[in-house]
Amino acid sequence: MARGRETFEKRRLQKVRQERKAEKVVRREQRQGETTDAPDEATLMERFRLISEQHSAGALSTEDYDEQRKEIFAALGLGEDF
Repeated sequence: MARGRETFEKRRLQKVRQERKAEKVVRREQRQGETTDAPDEATLMERFRLISEQHSAGALSTEDYDEQRKEIFAALGLGEDF
């Protein structure tokens, strides 16, 4: 039983870290957005990676994931094809 609790706690902590990291990315994008019109591609791809991980881990709903994914793809100029 103790091992299961440790695993659960590790997953919970990992989820919290991922959420914090995603929040930092968003804040960084917002700051950059104030000085430039277009966020850079690397930042958008990092944000996409983070939301994909959160969605896979169950920390992000499918609706939120789809909405954020569309925003990222639009910013990358990929449109609705993906």
